[in-house]
Amino acid sequence: MADTDHGTDDGTDAGFVVIGGGLGGAKAVEALRAKGYDGPLTLIGREEELPYERPPLSKSYLAGESDFADAIVHKQHWYEDNDVNLRLGVDVTGLDARKHELTLDDDETVGYTKLLLATGSTPRLLGVPGAVAENVLTLRTRADSDRIRELFGPKNHLVIVGGGWIALEVAAAARTAGTAVTLVERGEEPLASTFGVGIGKVFRDLHREHEVDVRTGLEVAEVLSTEGRVTGVRLTDSSTVDATAVVLAVGAVPDLTLPLDAHLEVGDGVHVDASLRTSDPDIWAVGDIAAHDHPVLGLRVRVEHWAAALNQPAIAAASMLGESVVYTDLPYVFSDQYDLGLEYIGYAPPGSYDRVVVRGDLGTRKFVAFYLDDRSRIMAALAVNTWDVIDEIKPLITAKVVVSTTGLQNPSITYAELGTR
Repeated sequence: MADTDHGTDDGTDAGFVVIGGGLGGAKAVEALRAKGYDGPLTLIGREEELPYERPPLSKSYLAGESDFADAIVHKQHWYEDNDVNLRLGVDVTGLDARKHELTLDDDETVGYTKLLLATGSTPRLLGVPGAVAENVLTLRTRADSDRIRELFGPKNHLVIVGGGWIALEVAAAARTAGTAVTLVERGEEPLASTFGVGIGKVFRDLHREHEVDVRTGLEVAEVLSTEGRVTGVRLTDSSTVDATAVVLAVGAVPDLTLPLDAHLEVGDGVHVDASLRTSDPDIWAVGDIAAHDHPVLGLRVRVEHWAAALNQPAIAAASMLGESVVYTDLPYVFSDQYDLGLEYIGYAPPGSYDRVVVRGDLGTRKFVAFYLDDRSRIMAALAVNTWDVIDEIKPLITAKVVVSTTGLQNPSITYAELGTR
């Protein structure tokens, strides 16, 4: 039976509160009810929308291939049927951990017995002259995605700043809609900081084949405007590019306002243990903001991936209810760009891996790239247009199996055999 003790020291029944109107928040209240918590349960979200998944905002929804309703985690009646007090369009402006109390943007206070933070991250901005001009856009919310999509079409030209997931997915959606696109990436290649220069070239060539003007090794020095509205950008090589709008996709920062307010232990994210509990015994965190002490990887990991928001809440909920649990899932991300689909499993940040070994053909964009440490153990794998292999590779990563480089490259050797060759 789940631990349903939700009283406070003074005998009141404050209940559990979840802050965050995205996938993590919705899955947290779902997991708490599924695990038997029957006390007061409140979900607070900053946006007016029902809690929703964010990947479609740069993928299918942005491209006009899916309805926003498809991204909603639970319909309104689910919250009513499960007795969840849903507070939308509400911003939490203060967190007093000592009093177990939240302050809302209308100065209302809300008490809690246990609290889960799923507040996500915020887009990085560009600190250059002119960056506050109209039509300098970021992508985080449905409204952001709608605004960007309104600019799609052959009459417009988008300058996309960045070479990561969001930048490339927006570029693909825009080009598919016939929009002129220039992509400005300060690194040597798109995604090079994640996958290395060799793999980054695959993505550069893909987008150039779809007539994206990819400019690498450059940054935006100034956003040009007339009467406060974007007209273009000036780059660090002094060249200029005309633009209808500028989309900033230069990364995100975890929203640590409330953790700092509560004096929680923070670094690159709010520090959580293997069960996703913060330094305060009554506060947990999941998703983008959680810097997780990962028991399999043996280090603290913070990832801004859909899978973390999907899967971490069930473990956090169990921990909130007194169960002894740990979160062991490996980081996972997926992306679709034109006819290229990919999955990435594991964790191999820049500078952490020794070498990259490829099975397949980079030229045809059908391959698996393995990121190995100095002992020939797989840290992570990137599967491009190669399906149904991630589940076979995952055990090799978690078990830290030493593999043969020639075996990795040989498609006749199954992944189950790699540890024996």
